[in-house]
Amino acid sequence: MKLIRFLLFPFAIIYDFITRLRNFLFDTNILKSTSFDIPVIAVGNLTVGGTGKTPQIEYLIRLLKDQYKVAVLSRGYKRKTKGFQLINKNHIAEDVGDEPLQFFSKFDGIDVAVDADRTNGIKELLSRVNPEVVLLDDAYQHRKVKAGFYILLTKYNDLFVNDFLLPTGNLRESKRGAKRANIIIVTKCPDDLSEDKMQSIEMKLKLSEKQQLYFTKIEYNKELKGENKVVLEDINEEIVLVTGIANPSSLLKYLKSKKISFTHLKYPDHHNFSEQDIIKIQEIQNKLKSKNKIVLTTEKDFVRLKEKIDNLYFLEIHNSFLNRQKSFTTEIQKYIAS
Repeated sequence: MKLIRFLLFPFAIIYDFITRLRNFLFDTNILKSTSFDIPVIAVGNLTVGGTGKTPQIEYLIRLLKDQYKVAVLSRGYKRKTKGFQLINKNHIAEDVGDEPLQFFSKFDGIDVAVDADRTNGIKELLSRVNPEVVLLDDAYQHRKVKAGFYILLTKYNDLFVNDFLLPTGNLRESKRGAKRANIIIVTKCPDDLSEDKMQSIEMKLKLSEKQQLYFTKIEYNKELKGENKVVLEDINEEIVLVTGIANPSSLLKYLKSKKISFTHLKYPDHHNFSEQDIIKIQEIQNKLKSKNKIVLTTEKDFVRLKEKIDNLYFLEIHNSFLNRQKSFTTEIQKYIAS
């Protein structure tokens, strides 16, 4: 695989030229970006998948929903519908995408919509629900909207400064794109990350004076959510683990640390589970010698599988700041107030 990526290096140079030209055209207003009169916060990354956008969006929802009328706008990756969709209780994941449906199902009092055209999506939200704050999910490269505030995520063990452009590496655009960020968050950090290591990473990232840097880790709830209450540490039998996310390594590491025995079925990110997939999961589930025959999955896969698999559970995750949490809140509140 590494050899193939190396051989594709000439295509990465072409891709770099195209993305730099596109950004230049937007930066010089030759290509137009649309701004809005309400706070618009874009969350995204420079790399392909797996940096923790979903828990970061959820963190912002929790932070803002009691004070402001919040709307979340996403593309709705791999959905079967087209155009703008304002999510309601009748939608399923195939209609609007797994992550947007997760936001809608999880939080009361917010509006969630999907539209590949983010400019049109914001206009529709303003017309239909009149939000006070819009959170743009995975929209860092969507230059047709000029967000008022950009949050860039980069994973601790896969920093964007150590990567290269597609298809040789995993970067969606040049590392120079990081300059658009107001805040950079290093995600999925180890619990014991030292101050010295934080300072070392800060030097690597070469932030501007106007940028703020934060470090977060993933925390898992101790209780599984599903049909019944199940405490993870009480499980002493084998389970089936089903994942359809970009990088399940953090979850695997966590389950192993808790001495959980599991058979792992790994699927691509945002996987649409077919009838054959369901049959395979059920077959392995039925072969378990355990009494409860638990199938554990991720929260966004749960919204796809919950009507199809019995004894299905998920582990809820959330972001936890390792440093300067109050400063992050202050920066967000200051932007909205301005």
